[in-house]
Amino acid sequence: MTIADNDRRQRTDPNDVDAILAMTNTDVDAVIASVENHADTIFTWDYEKGQRPRLEKLYEKAKGSMWNGETDLDWSTDVDLEEMTNHLAVVAQLQNKPLYDLAAEPGNPLSNWAEKEWKDLARESLVWQMSQFLHGEQGALVATAKIVETVPWIDAKYYASTQVMDEARHVEVFAKYLDTKLGDHYPINVHLKDLLDDVVNDSRWDMTYLGMQIMIEGLALAAFGFLYQMTEEPLLKKLLRYVMSDEARHVAFGVLSLQEYYEGLSLAEIQERQEFAFEAALRMRDRFLRQEVWYRMGIDDPKPLIAAMLDAPPESKEFQRLLFSKIVPNCRKLGLLDAGQGWLRTKFEEINVIEFEHLESTDDEYRDFALAE
Repeated sequence: MTIADNDRRQRTDPNDVDAILAMTNTDVDAVIASVENHADTIFTWDYEKGQRPRLEKLYEKAKGSMWNGETDLDWSTDVDLEEMTNHLAVVAQLQNKPLYDLAAEPGNPLSNWAEKEWKDLARESLVWQMSQFLHGEQGALVATAKIVETVPWIDAKYYASTQVMDEARHVEVFAKYLDTKLGDHYPINVHLKDLLDDVVNDSRWDMTYLGMQIMIEGLALAAFGFLYQMTEEPLLKKLLRYVMSDEARHVAFGVLSLQEYYEGLSLAEIQERQEFAFEAALRMRDRFLRQEVWYRMGIDDPKPLIAAMLDAPPESKEFQRLLFSKIVPNCRKLGLLDAGQGWLRTKFEEINVIEFEHLESTDDEYRDFALAE
């Protein structure tokens, strides 16, 4: 089953607020979640290394780029959460501009907010964002382990195995930062959870690549970069820098693998992947509407806030649009934008993110993210 196969996820209007809010996480207290995995495990007896030179180069780079979250990060660093909140409350005006505009209108849930509430929003948003990073990294850990099992090429199995270790480190450091420095957490966002379920559930190995390596990891790389630029907290800044150095290789791995594979697919098969990519893009966008934060802030009906963020003009949604700065050029590199009379291009135009198409694709820029040697 794919995203497109599930009728309850279909909506003709991507900005249907009722449909977005109708999805809720019903098992927030559960410790374990089970997802069916319909994929075949593939062995290959062709062990000739280097048949795909760019994948082999990526694998060699990964082997020499391992860092240790326990020893390479200074966990004795004191984190002043109030100072972080004060700083982020200022820079978050970019992320929250549609909400500031809404607050100026009488009779809405934010009209009575003072400086304290905006600072509370900055703190909750940070905890929420770091929590979703954590959950997404565990999703990547599981999905990449599936790629090791299901991809038919030995060079791809080799590289994917290094990514499994990378993702384990990422889960470890985000969990430790939340526990020891922020002292709080949020459950997984329902839109992220549904996408992770679909990525694991699908029987086709390339859909795992597309959903995880291109869509989820691509958006995460942009989000990490944004927070890295915004934060002044040294431990978080270094943590994000280390994680970004890995994530850029992971997205490049997806581009290199899928570019070859897609050359052999029919137009009908490519169109199915276009639909998958767009549904995944909507889910990632909906995730950043932060509905869990509004409930914790005591807003029982966040519909006006969600609508304000969705309906705002493009220039007021700069943060949300920047999240697609890695996804769109990678979809272009894979040939997904213009196949089938440009279906995906049209969809990305509708959500105002097509302008990023000519940025450098991640397989060409991943070296720029490498740690200094």
